[in-house]
Amino acid sequence: MGFRNEQLRWQLARGIIQALHLERLASRYSRTTVMAVFNLINGSLSIALVAFVALVTQEAFIFPSLGATAFILFYVPMAQPASPRNTLCGHLIGALMGLLSLYIFGLQGEASAFLTGVDLPRVGAAALSLGLTSCLMVILRVAHPPAGATALIVSLGLMPNPAQLPILMAGVGLLLAHAFVMNRLAGIPYPLWSAGTEGPGLQAMAARD
Repeated sequence: MGFRNEQLRWQLARGIIQALHLERLASRYSRTTVMAVFNLINGSLSIALVAFVALVTQEAFIFPSLGATAFILFYVPMAQPASPRNTLCGHLIGALMGLLSLYIFGLQGEASAFLTGVDLPRVGAAALSLGLTSCLMVILRVAHPPAGATALIVSLGLMPNPAQLPILMAGVGLLLAHAFVMNRLAGIPYPLWSAGTEGPGLQAMAARD
């Protein structure tokens, strides 16, 4: 599995290189170097895109857990946690469980823990939000590790307003749109919704390398 992921990551970087007619770089530098630069560029561009939309609209389109999501989308694009289904559902579950935990512990109108410090209700909200998020992602089979950070962002009071939920999900959608374009440009069959398991398509891609 590790070897196959390595092959897919290299094909992704190589596909972009070929699309941009930069094949000479691939012949001069190691795979690790090319892939590192590829992730540098795409990680920066994806977050810059979301942050720019946040700047223009002055809305909270950008939040910390998107950084971890961006890394997964461009480093292991064909893994289940990187699929649009897992990414969208995971962050949605995390945000909802964060909001639920705020209401359970009576913190919906309180200032962020980063301003007031952590008290016992906040400890309970943070613990419950992450526990519920992890539980539901397993039950629904939509594992996306960065969603755990989204749950904590909300339950710690950084995004406590339910009206911010559509904006949060729009930020995730923008990131996914960028990942879809770049992965498809590179020749990786990034899914429209759910990634398949280790099927013939992935095996064939690895065999072609």
